[in-house]
Amino acid sequence: MHNDANDNNVIVSEDLINPTVKAAIDYGDAIYTQIINDLAIACAYAIMNHNDVLETCLPILKGYHSTFPLQENELAHLYNAIAMRLVISVTKSAINKIEEPNNEYLLISEQPAWEVLKKWRAIHPQFAEYSFRIVCGFVAHPNEEKFKKWTANNTFLLTDLFPTIQRNNTHHLDLSVSSSWTGHLQEFNNLDLFQFKINQLQKEVPTKIIAGGYIEPRALYTSTAFDKIGNYGRESRCIHLGVDFWLPALTPVHALLGGEVVIAVNNDKEKEYGGLVVLKHTIEDFEFYTLYGHNTVKSVLRHKVGDTILKGEKIAELANYPENGNWAPHLHFQIMLSLFDYKNDFPGVAYLKQIDVWKSVCPDPNLLFKSDALFEKTTLSNDAIINYRKQHLGKSLSLQYKTPIKMVRGAGQYLMDQFGQKYLDTVNNVAHVGHEHYKVVKAGQKQMALINTNSRYLHENMNELAKELIETLPEELNVLHFVNSGSEANELAIRMVKAVTGEKDMIASEVGYHGNSNMAVAISSYKFDGKGGNGAPEHTQIFPLPDAFRGKYRGENVAHKYVAEVKNCIDNIQKKGRNVGGFIVEPIISCGGQIELPEGFLAKSYELVRKAGGICISDEVQTGVGRMGKTFWGFQLHNVVPDIVTIGKPLGNGHPIAAVACTQKVADTFANGMEYFNTFGGNPVSCAIATEVLKTVKTEKLQENALEVGEFLKAELLKLSKEFPIIGNVRGQGLFLGIELVDANLNPLAAQTDYLANRMKDHGILMSTDGLDYNVLKIKPPIVFTKDNAKEVLFYLQKILTEDFLQL
Repeated sequence: MHNDANDNNVIVSEDLINPTVKAAIDYGDAIYTQIINDLAIACAYAIMNHNDVLETCLPILKGYHSTFPLQENELAHLYNAIAMRLVISVTKSAINKIEEPNNEYLLISEQPAWEVLKKWRAIHPQFAEYSFRIVCGFVAHPNEEKFKKWTANNTFLLTDLFPTIQRNNTHHLDLSVSSSWTGHLQEFNNLDLFQFKINQLQKEVPTKIIAGGYIEPRALYTSTAFDKIGNYGRESRCIHLGVDFWLPALTPVHALLGGEVVIAVNNDKEKEYGGLVVLKHTIEDFEFYTLYGHNTVKSVLRHKVGDTILKGEKIAELANYPENGNWAPHLHFQIMLSLFDYKNDFPGVAYLKQIDVWKSVCPDPNLLFKSDALFEKTTLSNDAIINYRKQHLGKSLSLQYKTPIKMVRGAGQYLMDQFGQKYLDTVNNVAHVGHEHYKVVKAGQKQMALINTNSRYLHENMNELAKELIETLPEELNVLHFVNSGSEANELAIRMVKAVTGEKDMIASEVGYHGNSNMAVAISSYKFDGKGGNGAPEHTQIFPLPDAFRGKYRGENVAHKYVAEVKNCIDNIQKKGRNVGGFIVEPIISCGGQIELPEGFLAKSYELVRKAGGICISDEVQTGVGRMGKTFWGFQLHNVVPDIVTIGKPLGNGHPIAAVACTQKVADTFANGMEYFNTFGGNPVSCAIATEVLKTVKTEKLQENALEVGEFLKAELLKLSKEFPIIGNVRGQGLFLGIELVDANLNPLAAQTDYLANRMKDHGILMSTDGLDYNVLKIKPPIVFTKDNAKEVLFYLQKILTEDFLQL
């Protein structure tokens, strides 16, 4: 064997994205010995500078095994072989310091070897071996098949576990991350409410025991004690390894079969189990363990380690909260084939990436009880969902990312998939004050339970929302019309333009997007100049994207040149014997790539349009409601007052409500006898939700947060751009930022931008691309986004930017 396989001893291909090894060098250490040692040496070097060193080993081992098949007994030695190579590295470095103190190459791996040696020592050798086994195609735990064979011939009843309950049937309770039964996470943490719901459910199924939970991904473990930073960002222990039986406090718990007490402790200090008992059972030529958690401390501590427990003997009583680790009364029952030297506790939940090993170590308790209701929940695979979409949903519906994600729950600035994996959301501006903000959710639920009807009936909610909204606007904009979406808002604004001016012609920006309705698409260059579009309609005039970085006119003091383009649009309209109807633009052009308007452009353009008899519209669907930080509305950045402001679904935190604010003059002229009616525009439920959103922005000081966090993030991104010239431009205001990637000649780098977005997703951070050339990373998260969130984004951006992906 080579005996020194590491990154300094290989020659690789010139393909920097997917390099392959072309040759090995330095055969000076070659030796005749066990093949497994070569693998151990390669792993010892490869796992340096990684957070999760065991995870880093596994693809190396899998690849090696695919070419040089390893034997089960070899894998039992791999953990120690890797450890000893690391020991040799640090020992040899210590010797080299004395013998050749000036030879830096001989010391190159000393510090990372010490760091990884400490991490490696923290991994239990058996868990490492089981992880090695499963990636090589063996059953993770050597005794798993023996246990399954034994359980096939042995069946236990729930009355063996709970003799006083006299019930053997179960009702499955789904507490998974996608469960609607748990409700809002804040409600789940209300233990009195949770217990009430359990009691109500028990009344519905009086002859059954409420149970479930094996391999259930849960979003309920919110303590940071359940988190770690892995190789690809934050990971949470969220996969439940046992079964929960929900029964009254003080219900007696009896041993399923005889065994030896190996753990009997008060685990309430860890807020996981309360009183915990673990029994060891020896069956033929193997052993396994049963765990009984969430019991009263008094009933557990009467046992001593080493005590013999007989089958059917009472071993504990179920505790109530807070004694049982702050849960409603229940028994957490778990099977383990190994104890991993735990003395005072044992993991009840696991990391998703390790779940195949843990499923082998902690087999399904239903192997004992054989109850249909205890089987782990099955859901449609992502592939099945995608296939159905392709067959039955519109082909124009796109999916985000090369590997799409199924999202089932939101919380603040995070989204969660069906496995409980959290993703930091930097994209979803619609969830304005945070995904499923509790007060916003409750406001909607409360009103929905009363009435939801149209605005032809009187209701205080519409007036209350109007008052809250008008307080944020200039005094000139004091009339509101409520609609359901930004598209409807812009559609209505165009109708107002036509009613007020009698003209049809609209002026809009290149790459502007204003909605998906007919008239909104007709003024959206992003749509009609893109794929499937047919160019600008007759009554739409488009001026060039006012981008001072890479637009038609570049550099400082270019506002007057872009204003001249707006003047050209006016002239083109008038040459046709018509006049200007309206001028619409976002204060920061979103789909154009978060383009900030040059200073002075908007005020002068408004002046020209109004001089030509036109109406000025500020599309605030994405920029409004405090997101800009410095101002509540985007137009306020430019010291102008529009005639019409359109507001979108961020007003309702994603609920379908939007609004059009206009001057009294516009409103009076629009009211020409043709009634404007919108069945659900301004309904009591939508208004209650939107009012709570506005109050939340105010009471939680979220506009101030957008300013503080946004300015910090923008400043740090500018620093990052000096380190990585691929970042050509950083722009935007508040929590509405754009990062444009270009080469040295300012050519757009769309493939690299897409690569960055997908790699950030791999690290649990959701980003998206935008811009005329799709080379802009956009950052427009819920405005509860924190400085720590910003630091996390910066950390992984910097990490991924060091990857050589320019040749894409």
